[in-house]
Amino acid sequence: MSQKPLLISDCDEVLLHMVVPFQQWLDSDKHIHFDLESGDFVDALRHKHDGTLVAREDVWPLLQSFFDTEMHRQGAIDGAVEALNELSKIADIAILTNLMDDRQVARTEQLRAVGIDFPVHCNQGGKGEALDKIVANYDPSVTVFVDDLGHQHQSVAEKNPDVWRLQMVGEPILAKHIKTNKMAHARIDLWPEAMGWIIDKLERAEPAPRMEEASEKLDPSQHA
Repeated sequence: MSQKPLLISDCDEVLLHMVVPFQQWLDSDKHIHFDLESGDFVDALRHKHDGTLVAREDVWPLLQSFFDTEMHRQGAIDGAVEALNELSKIADIAILTNLMDDRQVARTEQLRAVGIDFPVHCNQGGKGEALDKIVANYDPSVTVFVDDLGHQHQSVAEKNPDVWRLQMVGEPILAKHIKTNKMAHARIDLWPEAMGWIIDKLERAEPAPRMEEASEKLDPSQHA
Protein backbone atom coordinates (compact mmCIF):
# COMPACT_ATOMS: atom_id res chain seq x y z
CA MET A 1 0.00 0.00 0.00
CA SER A 2 1.43 3.37 -1.04
CA GLN A 3 2.09 6.16 1.42
CA LYS A 4 0.07 9.37 1.53
CA PRO A 5 1.07 12.24 -0.74
CA LEU A 6 3.09 15.08 0.78
CA LEU A 7 2.85 18.87 0.46
CA ILE A 8 5.92 20.86 1.51
CA SER A 9 5.29 24.60 1.74
CA ASP A 10 7.46 27.63 2.33
CA CYS A 11 6.18 30.15 4.88
CA ASP A 12 7.02 33.83 4.26
CA GLU A 13 5.00 35.27 1.34
CA VAL A 14 3.37 31.87 0.79
CA LEU A 15 1.58 31.32 4.11
CA LEU A 16 2.35 34.57 5.95
CA HIS A 17 2.93 38.14 4.85
CA MET A 18 6.48 39.27 5.63
CA VAL A 19 7.69 42.31 3.70
CA VAL A 20 4.64 44.48 4.43
CA PRO A 21 4.75 44.04 8.23
CA PHE A 22 8.55 44.42 8.02
CA GLN A 23 8.05 47.69 6.15
CA GLN A 24 5.53 48.91 8.73
CA TRP A 25 7.88 48.07 11.60
CA LEU A 26 10.84 49.80 9.93
CA ASP A 27 8.74 52.91 9.42
CA SER A 28 7.27 53.11 12.93
CA ASP A 29 10.13 51.83 15.06
CA LYS A 30 13.33 52.39 13.07
CA HIS A 31 12.42 55.53 11.07
CA ILE A 32 13.42 53.80 7.87
CA HIS A 33 11.45 53.91 4.62
CA PHE A 34 11.25 50.60 2.75
CA ASP A 35 10.34 51.10 -0.93
CA LEU A 36 8.54 47.88 -1.82
CA GLU A 37 8.21 48.99 -5.44
CA SER A 38 11.95 49.15 -6.02
CA GLY A 39 12.25 45.45 -6.79
CA ASP A 40 15.59 45.36 -4.94
CA PHE A 41 15.36 44.40 -1.28
CA VAL A 42 18.84 45.57 -0.25
CA ASP A 43 18.79 49.00 -1.93
CA ALA A 44 15.18 49.76 -0.97
CA LEU A 45 15.81 50.89 2.62
CA ARG A 46 16.50 54.58 3.29
CA HIS A 47 16.79 56.60 6.48
CA LYS A 48 13.77 58.87 6.70
CA HIS A 49 15.64 61.83 8.21
CA ASP A 50 18.00 62.36 5.27
CA GLY A 51 17.07 59.86 2.54
CA THR A 52 20.41 58.04 2.63
CA LEU A 53 20.57 54.32 1.92
CA VAL A 54 20.75 51.96 4.86
CA ALA A 55 24.14 50.29 4.65
CA ARG A 56 23.95 46.82 3.13
CA GLU A 57 25.66 45.28 6.15
CA ASP A 58 22.87 46.68 8.36
CA VAL A 59 19.97 45.17 6.41
CA TRP A 60 20.42 41.57 7.58
CA PRO A 61 20.63 42.53 11.30
CA LEU A 62 17.41 44.54 10.88
CA LEU A 63 15.67 41.52 9.40
CA GLN A 64 16.95 39.32 12.22
CA SER A 65 15.70 41.84 14.77
CA PHE A 66 12.27 41.73 13.14
CA PHE A 67 12.13 37.96 13.55
CA ASP A 68 13.37 38.29 17.14
CA THR A 69 10.51 40.46 18.34
CA GLU A 70 7.95 41.20 15.63
CA MET A 71 6.73 37.89 14.18
CA HIS A 72 3.32 38.58 15.73
CA ARG A 73 2.83 41.26 13.05
CA GLN A 74 2.71 38.64 10.27
CA GLY A 75 -0.81 37.80 9.14
CA ALA A 76 -1.87 34.88 6.97
CA ILE A 77 -1.90 35.13 3.17
CA ASP A 78 -5.47 35.06 1.85
CA GLY A 79 -6.71 31.48 1.55
CA ALA A 80 -3.58 29.86 2.99
CA VAL A 81 -5.08 28.63 6.26
CA GLU A 82 -8.15 27.18 4.57
CA ALA A 83 -6.07 25.62 1.79
CA LEU A 84 -3.59 23.79 4.01
CA ASN A 85 -6.24 22.47 6.36
CA GLU A 86 -8.29 21.23 3.40
CA LEU A 87 -5.26 19.63 1.77
CA SER A 88 -4.36 17.91 5.04
CA LYS A 89 -7.41 15.69 4.50
CA ILE A 90 -5.63 13.98 1.60
CA ALA A 91 -1.94 14.65 2.23
CA ASP A 92 0.71 15.04 4.89
CA ILE A 93 1.81 18.67 5.30
CA ALA A 94 5.26 19.98 6.24
CA ILE A 95 6.52 23.56 6.43
CA LEU A 96 10.07 24.25 5.19
CA THR A 97 11.12 27.76 6.17
CA ASN A 98 14.43 29.58 5.80
CA LEU A 99 15.01 30.67 9.38
CA MET A 100 17.78 29.78 11.81
CA ASP A 101 17.12 26.56 13.71
CA ASP A 102 16.62 28.37 17.01
CA ARG A 103 13.49 30.02 15.61
CA GLN A 104 11.71 26.72 14.95
CA VAL A 105 9.54 26.91 18.09
CA ALA A 106 8.60 30.55 17.48
CA ARG A 107 7.66 29.84 13.86
CA THR A 108 5.62 26.80 14.89
CA GLU A 109 3.72 28.83 17.49
CA GLN A 110 3.28 31.73 15.07
CA LEU A 111 1.69 29.48 12.44
CA ARG A 112 -0.42 27.66 15.01
CA ALA A 113 -1.82 31.01 16.15
CA VAL A 114 -3.29 31.68 12.69
CA GLY A 115 -4.62 28.12 12.29
CA ILE A 116 -1.74 26.32 10.56
CA ASP A 117 -0.58 23.47 12.78
CA PHE A 118 1.89 21.22 10.94
CA PRO A 119 5.53 20.22 11.45
CA VAL A 120 7.98 23.06 10.83
CA HIS A 121 11.50 22.45 9.49
CA CYS A 122 14.04 25.27 9.50
CA ASN A 123 16.69 25.62 6.82
CA GLN A 124 19.45 27.96 5.68
CA GLY A 125 20.36 28.37 2.02
CA GLY A 126 19.07 26.19 -0.80
CA LYS A 127 16.20 23.92 0.21
CA GLY A 128 17.03 20.93 -1.98
CA GLU A 129 18.94 18.93 0.62
CA ALA A 130 16.51 19.70 3.45
CA LEU A 131 13.55 18.76 1.28
CA ASP A 132 15.24 15.54 0.27
CA LYS A 133 15.53 14.55 3.95
CA ILE A 134 11.87 15.35 4.60
CA VAL A 135 10.78 13.29 1.58
CA ALA A 136 12.92 10.36 2.72
CA ASN A 137 11.33 10.52 6.17
CA TYR A 138 7.73 10.50 4.87
CA ASP A 139 8.26 8.17 1.89
CA PRO A 140 5.24 9.73 0.14
CA SER A 141 3.44 8.57 -2.99
CA VAL A 142 4.15 11.99 -4.53
CA THR A 143 5.44 15.36 -3.30
CA VAL A 144 4.40 18.93 -4.15
CA PHE A 145 6.69 21.83 -3.16
CA VAL A 146 5.45 25.45 -2.92
CA ASP A 147 7.82 28.42 -2.63
CA ASP A 148 7.94 32.03 -3.78
CA LEU A 149 11.64 32.19 -4.64
CA GLY A 150 12.83 30.93 -8.00
CA HIS A 151 16.26 29.76 -6.87
CA GLN A 152 14.60 27.42 -4.36
CA HIS A 153 12.85 25.66 -7.23
CA GLN A 154 16.23 25.23 -8.90
CA SER A 155 17.68 23.84 -5.68
CA VAL A 156 14.87 21.31 -5.30
CA ALA A 157 14.96 20.37 -8.99
CA GLU A 158 18.67 19.54 -8.79
CA LYS A 159 18.31 17.37 -5.68
CA ASN A 160 14.87 15.79 -6.16
CA PRO A 161 13.56 16.31 -9.71
CA ASP A 162 10.54 14.02 -9.17
CA VAL A 163 8.98 16.63 -6.85
CA TRP A 164 6.27 18.86 -8.34
CA ARG A 165 7.25 22.52 -7.96
CA LEU A 166 4.74 25.36 -7.71
CA GLN A 167 5.98 28.93 -7.53
CA MET A 168 3.61 31.13 -5.51
CA VAL A 169 4.17 34.75 -4.52
CA GLY A 170 1.28 35.46 -2.17
CA GLU A 171 2.18 39.12 -1.54
CA PRO A 172 0.70 41.13 -4.45
CA ILE A 173 3.21 43.96 -4.08
CA LEU A 174 6.05 41.51 -4.63
CA ALA A 175 4.38 39.26 -7.18
CA LYS A 176 4.81 41.70 -10.06
CA HIS A 177 8.54 42.00 -9.38
CA ILE A 178 9.40 38.30 -9.05
CA LYS A 179 10.02 36.40 -12.26
CA THR A 180 8.75 32.88 -12.79
CA ASN A 181 11.62 30.43 -12.55
CA LYS A 182 11.95 27.97 -15.42
CA MET A 183 12.44 25.08 -13.00
CA ALA A 184 8.96 25.59 -11.52
CA HIS A 185 6.27 23.45 -13.12
CA ALA A 186 3.68 26.20 -12.61
CA ARG A 187 3.27 29.73 -11.25
CA ILE A 188 0.00 30.47 -9.39
CA ASP A 189 -0.03 33.30 -6.84
CA LEU A 190 -3.45 32.78 -5.24
CA TRP A 191 -4.28 29.82 -2.99
CA PRO A 192 -7.88 29.40 -4.23
CA GLU A 193 -6.59 29.18 -7.80
CA ALA A 194 -3.71 26.89 -6.85
CA MET A 195 -5.86 24.32 -5.09
CA GLY A 196 -7.01 22.57 -8.25
CA TRP A 197 -3.46 22.21 -9.54
CA ILE A 198 -2.15 20.91 -6.22
CA ILE A 199 -5.00 18.46 -5.66
CA ASP A 200 -4.58 17.09 -9.18
CA LYS A 201 -0.89 16.36 -8.56
CA LEU A 202 -1.53 14.84 -5.11
CA GLU A 203 -4.35 12.59 -6.31
CA ARG A 204 -2.63 11.43 -9.50
CA ALA A 205 0.44 10.46 -7.48
CA GLU A 206 2.69 10.55 -10.52
CA PRO A 207 6.26 11.85 -10.33
CA ALA A 208 6.96 15.23 -11.84
CA PRO A 209 8.43 15.24 -15.34
CA ARG A 210 12.16 15.85 -15.57
CA MET A 211 12.95 19.36 -16.70
CA GLU A 212 16.14 20.60 -18.35
CA GLU A 213 18.81 21.57 -15.90
CA ALA A 214 19.20 25.29 -15.28
CA SER A 215 21.75 26.80 -17.65
CA GLU A 216 23.63 28.29 -14.71
CA LYS A 217 24.50 26.70 -11.39
CA LEU A 218 22.95 28.13 -8.26
CA ASP A 219 24.53 31.36 -7.04
CA PRO A 220 25.34 30.89 -3.32
CA SER A 221 24.62 34.60 -2.74
CA GLN A 222 20.96 33.96 -3.58
CA HIS A 223 20.51 31.46 -0.76
CA ALA A 224 19.51 33.93 1.93
